[in-house]
Amino acid sequence: MTQPVIIASQHLPEALLGLLAQFGDVRRAGNDNMNDAVVYLTSALEPVSAAMIESFPDSLGLIANLGVGTDNIDLAAAQARSILVSNTPVVTEDTADLAMALLLATCRRLTVSERLLREGDWAGSKAHLGNRVHGKTLGIVGFGAIGQAVARRARGFDMDILYHGPSAKPEAEQALGARYCESLSDLLQQADVVSLHCPLSDASRHLMNAATLAQMKPGAVLVNTGRGPLVDEAALVASLESGHLGGAGLDVFEFEPQVTPALLGFDNVTLLPHIGSATGECRQDIALRGLANIREFLASGNVIDRVGS
Repeated sequence: MTQPVIIASQHLPEALLGLLAQFGDVRRAGNDNMNDAVVYLTSALEPVSAAMIESFPDSLGLIANLGVGTDNIDLAAAQARSILVSNTPVVTEDTADLAMALLLATCRRLTVSERLLREGDWAGSKAHLGNRVHGKTLGIVGFGAIGQAVARRARGFDMDILYHGPSAKPEAEQALGARYCESLSDLLQQADVVSLHCPLSDASRHLMNAATLAQMKPGAVLVNTGRGPLVDEAALVASLESGHLGGAGLDVFEFEPQVTPALLGFDNVTLLPHIGSATGECRQDIALRGLANIREFLASGNVIDRVGS
């Protein structure tokens, strides 16, 4: 019996390919080995363009994405060819942990204090006064699973929680003590810390730009664990240089993996290399969920975590 052909993108680990082998004939992506492929497995950090999707054979029915975000995939092109797309929405708690860690590290200036301490400058490390976190107002942009998980953590710091998104979520409001802001401007003008958790789309690209950054309270902090292009980094640098923003905590970047050089020079900016899901447990959960989607597709033609209609 002929085994189904599964294509794995170039950067996926060998250990994962070994697990994939239980489902079929596993091949690394290349120019001449896609014949008869039924599944293409990729990570959320690797682009799957319209041109790439157009090159897929007619046999291919699923693009399985390892990660919750699918802005790396041209969903319209996949839909046009009736190719299913699945994701792995199992990163909520680990990403929320990191968002809260970035919030705390940035507000309390942990990175510069640690750097100076390691350099032997005890007095200098104590000179970088941070901002109080408990009792402040947190504005969450995007109140899906991760945004709500961050709100749960913020409640432990007695923070007032505002959120903005396409529509109000009364049940979540009641459970988390959050208040809906119909406009982004309303949230930005009130929040001491703004944390981004909305998906990247044409509408949300550069959501935080010169105009919206100017609407933030003087001294406020911006945290981004969503997607880098949600923030116009040139505008962010200008706002930090002017002193309007009090700091930024970034796990994702507009031109990832490149970091805008000017960001490296600020003592009030915390920078991390896109590690929101980088725990051993979370990466295992992602891999297992990706495999579960592939197993379901091969068995039924459907998936557990379908993206889009």
